[in-house]
Amino acid sequence: MDRLFLVKYGEIALKKRNRGAFVRSLKDSVRAKLPGVPVHVWETFHRVFVRYDPESRERIIQSLGRTFGVVSFSDALRVDNEMPQIEDAARELARGFAAAGLGGRFKAEVRRAEKSFPLTSYQIACRIGDILLTEIPGLTVDVHHPDWVLNVEIRERAYLYGREYPGPAGLPTGSSGRGLLLLSGGIDSPVAGYMMAKRGLAIEAVYFHSPPFTSEMARRKVESLVRVLAGYVPGIVLHVVNFTPVLGRIRERARLEETTLLLRACMMEFSCLLAARRAAACLVTGESLGQVASQTVESMHFTGSLATLPVLRPLVGMNKEEIIALARSLETFEISNLPYPDCCVLFSPDHPLIHPDVARMTRAYQKLDVGELLTEALGQIDTVSPVTAGADAT
Repeated sequence: MDRLFLVKYGEIALKKRNRGAFVRSLKDSVRAKLPGVPVHVWETFHRVFVRYDPESRERIIQSLGRTFGVVSFSDALRVDNEMPQIEDAARELARGFAAAGLGGRFKAEVRRAEKSFPLTSYQIACRIGDILLTEIPGLTVDVHHPDWVLNVEIRERAYLYGREYPGPAGLPTGSSGRGLLLLSGGIDSPVAGYMMAKRGLAIEAVYFHSPPFTSEMARRKVESLVRVLAGYVPGIVLHVVNFTPVLGRIRERARLEETTLLLRACMMEFSCLLAARRAAACLVTGESLGQVASQTVESMHFTGSLATLPVLRPLVGMNKEEIIALARSLETFEISNLPYPDCCVLFSPDHPLIHPDVARMTRAYQKLDVGELLTEALGQIDTVSPVTAGADAT
């Protein structure tokens, strides 16, 4: 009797000829999120199976619950296509469901893909139902409103499983390419990274650090956010960039009301340079239309004009309440709310431009002459993984 997790996927099944590539990405994601854990992952009959050591069960549950592409997963038992073994497996699962307090109303649902099996689906369901009713006190059959369903699939072998744990759905990490997330310490950008990762984008992050204006605690806050995202996005790293010289140039040569827009424009140009080095095909930002002065249509037109890559803005049509709700569910909200602001917040003018003239802002940007500064910053990046990042900000 083999103990498995049976993993169901949804959107991947619609990929037709490309389904195999997406399934391979899903299996790779499962393995990547379980380093050092002995698992065997394979796919058959539009199901992914994970065979595991029982000692690793809880860790695997946590991992699968945060693996993009997984719609749901269940504890499963695999036995030979013999009724005595199928009955034993049904007893074991049903006793576990009863002990877990899932309720006493149940239903046995059977799919017999292997037509050479001597019993029909209905006959198998009746046999299992009779055994469970006889041997496990407190159970009743309810085919319309069961508390739990005991599923049996007769294929090359028999697979039995019950209640489903939810997964995040979406597409497997890396199946849609690679992007670079502009990550501040705020509420929005971690949510934006999560949403694009859910669409299959492998994510790396860049943070613009400006000591002594921004504190070491601000950097640690961003590192804490990356550790949360790493639970969903295997392989994510954080590139920390010293942007103090660039900020100094802006303060020397720009009008005060233009500061925020010019700083964001510098970040866009720099991020494209870094993305080229990291083989990323797009940028991801947490911009939401109209939320702040730098996120009006005109402002985003200007800052986006400095990008040579597509700029993905998954939050553009969401309001702050919707974004906060997602941040809470990801457990990034409390971290983002820590009182350690980034440079965009610290140097935001009292009266920023709301509807800037793009041509005028382009001329102002050219006067900064920051090309050499950006190249120097590119050579002084501190890249850290979630494992090597410093202690959490508190």
